[in-house]
Amino acid sequence: MNNMNLIPVYPEIFLLIATSVILLIDMFLPEAKRVITYLLSLLALAVCAALTFGDLNSGATVYTFNNMFVSDPLSALLKLFTYLGVGVTLVYSRQYNSVRGITGGQLGGEFYALALFATLGQMVMISGNSFLSIYLGLELMSLSLYALVALRRDNVAATEAGMKYFILGALASGFLLYGISMLYGATGSLELNEVFRAIVSGTVDRTVLVFGIVFVVAGLAFKLGTVPFHMWVPDVYQGSPTPVTLLLGAAPKLATFAITFRLLVEGLLPLAVDWQQMLMVMAVLSIMLGNVTAIAQSNLKRMLAYSTISHMGFMLLGLLSGVVDGNLFSAVNAYSAALFYGVTYVLTTLGTFGVIILLSRAGFEADTIDDFKGLNQRSPWFAAVMMILMFSLAGLPPLVGFYAKLSVLQAVLGTGQIWLAVLAVVFSLIGAFYYIRVVKVMYFDEPVDTSKIVAAPDVRVVLSINGLAALVLGLWPGHLMDACTNAIVTTLATFLSKVVA
Repeated sequence: MNNMNLIPVYPEIFLLIATSVILLIDMFLPEAKRVITYLLSLLALAVCAALTFGDLNSGATVYTFNNMFVSDPLSALLKLFTYLGVGVTLVYSRQYNSVRGITGGQLGGEFYALALFATLGQMVMISGNSFLSIYLGLELMSLSLYALVALRRDNVAATEAGMKYFILGALASGFLLYGISMLYGATGSLELNEVFRAIVSGTVDRTVLVFGIVFVVAGLAFKLGTVPFHMWVPDVYQGSPTPVTLLLGAAPKLATFAITFRLLVEGLLPLAVDWQQMLMVMAVLSIMLGNVTAIAQSNLKRMLAYSTISHMGFMLLGLLSGVVDGNLFSAVNAYSAALFYGVTYVLTTLGTFGVIILLSRAGFEADTIDDFKGLNQRSPWFAAVMMILMFSLAGLPPLVGFYAKLSVLQAVLGTGQIWLAVLAVVFSLIGAFYYIRVVKVMYFDEPVDTSKIVAAPDVRVVLSINGLAALVLGLWPGHLMDACTNAIVTTLATFLSKVVA
């Protein structure tokens, strides 16, 4: 095992160089040729995907940079979906940004550069095997997103959202860093493998570890947007430009899942009885508050923000079901269900915000539920796409959201906590109301806006595929579920064999 092997880091190295080059090229491009920046950004993501796909095919686990960075099937799978999420976001947002001057005039191509730097941060987070590398990736992603939220400097709502996100994000980063410092002080190592060994040895003060876990979980909860660290989510989702909201609400969830898995499962698994209780409280509160509060929202982006809170609560249900009475018999099913839920949620979210961006135009944001009135009369196809996505988020069969919820509930039932599964089902039924309300408005209300829906061919194609994917993956979820299961099995087996050796 070569600790300075650069091959596993090729995607990150390439994206760093490519983003820097794209930023330089964009400086010399006239506004009329800004599409070149867009195309180069997509090309950079495609090359990264090709490099990462090779790692996924090999199935090998490689540690490098003195075990601070790991390339394994889990990291490869999450990176591929991260590229997909960011790439689709760039496709959806090109017309929106161009009309509003976000990628033109004085601002230039900063949107694309910041989006790619945020992606680089997510890649480092996903492959982090040390407290230090995970934190560096997290800060690179967060700082890029702070700037993106406030990118429209002449917009009061965006500026306010950026300020709220920055202040609360800095507070959450402080929580996480303080927790990491306590864990480092107790175990004497920043590397997750060594932290695991130190805890298992029984020579570490358990009180210090538990305090450290409390702060680490608080920091992770903020990045996931779960209760009681959810305050920023509705305001930032509503105040940000819609493409930035999509950059916040889609791909970063996969990176946050990755660091949650790395820190809690790979690093702190012997203390599962402690952090699982914290996750349970957050999951229950998120599912309850998210679904109930979303009913009262008239702004669609704000409604989807509370929907995100409830969905992250569901994902936590999978993560807290892995260890039962000290054994790992349920670990593979639970963690693969949580991974599957996260991936399918991101795919569905991409399409939902894609439709919102599609209906927006100069001087008009299609971000209220009333803006979707009579959409079926204006465009039956995109109304059908939105209906599929809404029903998938609600968890109705035969869509992928139903299978994702079912797999998580099966994992919860495997722990014997029937009450938890029943509560999740009840509040999912309550939450179905606000999704169905959007469908009712599209099909049974008269349109307020009768203007023609104008979309570029690439947006129409990608959005159509996005919507159909929610149906196809619901009917045939086996391949994606197998990929998630194999990633979890291989990653856990390799990690445990390494810490035992």
